[in-house]
Amino acid sequence: MLGFLLRLLPFWVREPLLIVLGSVLGVRLLYLGVHDHDWAAAGLGLVFVVFTAIRVVGVIRALRARRNRGPAAAHVDAADAAAGDVAAGTQVQVQAAAGPHPDPAAPENATAERAVPQGGVPERAVPEKEPNAWLQAVAAVAVFAAIGVALWLVPDKLTSADSTPKAASCPSGEHEKLPKVYRQNSRAVTGDELCKALNRPDLAQLLGTPGEIADTASSTSGTAPLTAEKVALPEAKVTFATYSVNLSATYNEMTTAQYVKLMKFGDEQDVRTLTVLGRPAVLSSDHTMKIEISLGGGATGGTGGPVEQGPLARTLTVALDRKDQGGYYDITVWSESGALPDDSRLSAIAEKIIPTLPERPAR
Repeated sequence: MLGFLLRLLPFWVREPLLIVLGSVLGVRLLYLGVHDHDWAAAGLGLVFVVFTAIRVVGVIRALRARRNRGPAAAHVDAADAAAGDVAAGTQVQVQAAAGPHPDPAAPENATAERAVPQGGVPERAVPEKEPNAWLQAVAAVAVFAAIGVALWLVPDKLTSADSTPKAASCPSGEHEKLPKVYRQNSRAVTGDELCKALNRPDLAQLLGTPGEIADTASSTSGTAPLTAEKVALPEAKVTFATYSVNLSATYNEMTTAQYVKLMKFGDEQDVRTLTVLGRPAVLSSDHTMKIEISLGGGATGGTGGPVEQGPLARTLTVALDRKDQGGYYDITVWSESGALPDDSRLSAIAEKIIPTLPERPAR
């Protein structure tokens, strides 16, 4: 279809068009092939360049032939005019010798009168004025040069737009069936609400790793273990290349002060109390757990490895309210390398996230 449309174009429009497009595409493909070491693209660009060179040679030959044909055509027109004048004079002499002037109304004389007008000089067809070839060529180059520039620039913009990774978004929890405790406890938020609050555009900057984007974002609306599903425990998790961040809310009756006393009997390390948003808070460290599950086939199917100690994690626990009446938020950060951000960054995350969570009064 494209070839048919190109054949319909005049020569002085079609050839400049093919030259412009061929040169732009050829040079572009050669550049990309050499820059990206893609020799297939470089070879294709070379084909376009050769094709364009052949077209340029053809246009040059056509221009030379047109220029050489001009004087010869003028000489032929002069010879035709002289021959016409001689023939007209001979015809007038013959008519004078033949006798009286015939009736011009006769059909056979109407043709002669049209062929020999008054004055005895026959009419000659006036050649149609041909369009200016140079003007057509310049117009075609001007129009399709813009197309060539667009073909050159647009791939870069599309490539840069497509290659830009997008941050992970939180899954929709609209159709998630919540445990009964969430309906009984009006204060409890859902995992979806925690995820939307945690997955902030500036979370990586708060962690001290600006420029990173979230790889994954997930959430659950579960219950605390060993509570017979009577304590709501929603969680959300956002992972980056450097750090992973987990946000949870526990809706029990344990105060932060009681939680600090409980830590003294556990293995938590580097415990430090502080105040965040006017609420009692505590910082602690503990190791995560690493579990490996093998899905390989065998006589007994998939097997799981032993539970191992994972990298160290840092947790900031903040009371649900300033009066510390029970329940708390946990913000936990860890990395596979074992590196941890400064404690001030956890406090900054809490100060940004907690105020965005819905505060529902207890019934």
